[in-house]
Amino acid sequence: MQTHKILVCGASGFVGSHLVKRLKKDGYWVRGVDLKNSEFEPTQADQFIIGDLRRKDICNLVLGGIDEVYQLAADMGGMGFIHSAEADIMHNNVLINLNMIDAACRVGVKKYFFSSSVCVYRDMKKGEPELKEEDAFPAMPDNEYGWEKLYSERMITTFGRYYKIPIRIARFQNTYGPMGTWQGGREKAPAALCRKVAQAEDEIEVWGDGTAIRSYTYIDDLIDGIRRLMDSELSGPTNIGYPKYYTVDELAKIIMQVAGKDLKIKHIEGPVGVKSRNFSNNKIYKTGWQPKWDLVDGIKPTYEWIRSQVEANRVEEK
Repeated sequence: MQTHKILVCGASGFVGSHLVKRLKKDGYWVRGVDLKNSEFEPTQADQFIIGDLRRKDICNLVLGGIDEVYQLAADMGGMGFIHSAEADIMHNNVLINLNMIDAACRVGVKKYFFSSSVCVYRDMKKGEPELKEEDAFPAMPDNEYGWEKLYSERMITTFGRYYKIPIRIARFQNTYGPMGTWQGGREKAPAALCRKVAQAEDEIEVWGDGTAIRSYTYIDDLIDGIRRLMDSELSGPTNIGYPKYYTVDELAKIIMQVAGKDLKIKHIEGPVGVKSRNFSNNKIYKTGWQPKWDLVDGIKPTYEWIRSQVEANRVEEK
């Protein structure tokens, strides 16, 4: 049994809830904190606290007796939410990150993890060479969520250096899998398209022209990358993502293939974000991490879970 006590901030969220499961499997004692209980299943944390990490007193409370922190709490969602809630994102996330790193450093935690995003990078053109972590500068993120993440990276790194606490930062690519938000406006593209395909009989709507290029990382691969990074000696931001890229239309067609449906795609206006992504994963490879789930294999359990949620909602509405 591991002796370290772990705090997972954002423990009821998609990535946070999966991380709690992995940490428990690895033998750690885990405390979770979030604004609300998990939507889809009870938490596996040894202790769970409902609390607002924008408040300093809550940050101090949840850090009692903690050795390591995984900070994933954030006001976030898909492109629709990111473009409609810019001020809330900047306000809420900077408060959370400032209060948590300040409190964690003052109590002397042994190590601190921060979940960042590839949204810190600039827009790219299709076919551009891979961007390494240091290529985030000179900075020109496409949206305010990316600017907030970039500032928080710098702030957390500064606190860690000043208080001599090891900091690990992961820049996530688009992550998908079962037990994630799939409706309501905060869902990301894979979940949104799975829902649309599950609901559709003739066609689905896709924002933009369908040519935007992204990488999609299955949740189990991301969690493994986080754990390997936290246990490594790597410092500075580290990209974690599946090293193959797809257009949004290609993603939609893969989901249709998995679902056994032949649907038309109708392109409509909507926030799309950057045109392309292409990032180097060479740094995280140094930990021995390699993704195990290709997109088709990962979409299968994701689509089946979302389809079951759609069907359950239909039954409830009757």
